[in-house]
Amino acid sequence: MVLTFCIVLFVLLLQFIWLYIDELIGKGLSLGVVFEFFFWGMAQFVPLALPLSTMLASIMTMGGLGENNELLAMKAAGIPLQRILRPLMVLALVISIGAFFVANDLIPYANLQIKTILYDIKQKREEVKIPSGVFYDGIENIILYVEEQGENNGLMQGIMFYDHRAKKGNTNVTIAESGYIRLTENKQHAIFTLYNGITYEDGERKSRADTIYPFQRRKFDEQVVLVPLEGYDFKRSDGSRYKDMAETMNIRDLSYFEDSLSTNLSNNRTRFKSEFLEGDYMPRTFELDSVGRKEFVYTLALDSLYGAMSMEKQLESIRGAKRSIERSSAQLSNFVAQQEQNDYQRRRMELEMHRKFSLAFACLVFFFIGAPLGAIIRKGGLGTPTVVSIFFFVIYWVIDLAGKKLARDGAWEPAFGAWISSIVLLPIGIFLTYKATKDSSLFNVDKYIPMLKNIISLLKSFI
Repeated sequence: MVLTFCIVLFVLLLQFIWLYIDELIGKGLSLGVVFEFFFWGMAQFVPLALPLSTMLASIMTMGGLGENNELLAMKAAGIPLQRILRPLMVLALVISIGAFFVANDLIPYANLQIKTILYDIKQKREEVKIPSGVFYDGIENIILYVEEQGENNGLMQGIMFYDHRAKKGNTNVTIAESGYIRLTENKQHAIFTLYNGITYEDGERKSRADTIYPFQRRKFDEQVVLVPLEGYDFKRSDGSRYKDMAETMNIRDLSYFEDSLSTNLSNNRTRFKSEFLEGDYMPRTFELDSVGRKEFVYTLALDSLYGAMSMEKQLESIRGAKRSIERSSAQLSNFVAQQEQNDYQRRRMELEMHRKFSLAFACLVFFFIGAPLGAIIRKGGLGTPTVVSIFFFVIYWVIDLAGKKLARDGAWEPAFGAWISSIVLLPIGIFLTYKATKDSSLFNVDKYIPMLKNIISLLKSFI
């Protein structure tokens, strides 16, 4: 179990690394930050790795017993398969309970850390990499041109340094034969060391009427320029911006926010209906409204009133009705969009709440697929069990992803979307367990050869 769990977790971690490798390259991150990011990414896949490793370990265990005839010896001694599987069932139940606590406590915290670190990484600017032959503007208020750079020593040749920190245009330009650049340890400053150059600087006029611009030209053998940097150091944030997301909440928080959203949806619908009917969006003549009268007196033909109007009055009434309809339609569209957004958040929270239970239950489902399957096929090791496990896991994963997406989009109920993968695989587990207890040769090829020959002969007779 431990071996298969580590293997599955490593494979899933490779997918995580492949997904976010572009965000990490070129940012100059320390190994501690990178390892921390991968660690929380690995923790994120624990609920997904537990069902697969449980099935793979159960197939290998029971398959190894069957391959070495140990399972046959136990059955010959009068021990039924249910008694043989009893300790493994207890262990699978413990794994399922542990998977629930992992999904409820560890995964929300891991998702919070992943989103926070990823946000901090995106806020960090890429390392200073000055290309050759082009003007580089990666440093704020500095434009740099380098003709060529040494591959080994990092010495830059033919440097043009435009200093725009004064916000007055190209008033300060330095041309140097060579130079180096390095960052301070906290990456808050860049230090330029320039050799054999000239600095050209325009001064300011004493007054607007003055037409003379002061000009300075300074030669130097060595000049050091300190430039402040922003966004090049990695700063950790507290992650509070992600605490209200469904993926970063446990069951208690999800239940609280889901109830709040459901209450708000109901209250907003009631309040909007009242404001929409009684406000300015649906104007009506209350004198003609029979609902507010104690008794109905007569019927008024509104079409005859409209026909009695002049052409100008008719056009004016049509334009007014059109404006009223447009205002009402816009208000309804805004309300529907707002309600759909709130309902989307509610569905996500309800889905995550059910998934914490469904992922734990999946461990039991995969055990009742793997253990009887291993007893039937009687193959241990990593060969056949791995192929069979991956086959069932791919089915589970595809169904789970589809159910999760359809539940988020509102096509399915969140509870159904969270449990559909386990619902589909549970009958397979029950069927395999039944066949294993009956000593069925379900995967015996010799059993199906006569049946296949009969089908072929039957087809030949029709042809």
